[in-house]
Amino acid sequence: MRAVVQRVSECSILINGTEKKTMGIGFLVLLGVEQTDQEEDVLYLANKISNMRIFSDHEGKMNLALSDVCGSLMIVSQFTLFASTKKGNRPSFLQSAKPDTAIPLYESFIDNCKKLCAPDSNIHTGVFGADMKISLTNDGPVTIILDSKNKE
Repeated sequence: MRAVVQRVSECSILINGTEKKTMGIGFLVLLGVEQTDQEEDVLYLANKISNMRIFSDHEGKMNLALSDVCGSLMIVSQFTLFASTKKGNRPSFLQSAKPDTAIPLYESFIDNCKKLCAPDSNIHTGVFGADMKISLTNDGPVTIILDSKNKE
């Protein structure tokens, strides 16, 4: 399972041209599910993201977590995170999980984030497989890439 975590000062998502969700300070999380992912991958990333200290403290050091700044989460499924570009110019997505595997793990990730984040954290989500337009202001910019199979 892979996640691209962007620290944002604001973020909005338009789903299928109609439904709009917005948030202020927090994380935009693009989440990709791989064929071999399981619940342990979900738990690893949910724990890592909910406790990640990448917000600035009063000294300007990245030392604060999402809960410390009363931040929100925007979680969006992103099967293209497992694109393979080894052959030719058209990416292959064979490594990405099919919906029957990916949707339950995506939903489990959302549920675990709700449990792990502070009770006052707002958690917004995209819609699996929908057409989504995301607008954001990347704060910093700070962008972190996490992979549950490569725990650095």
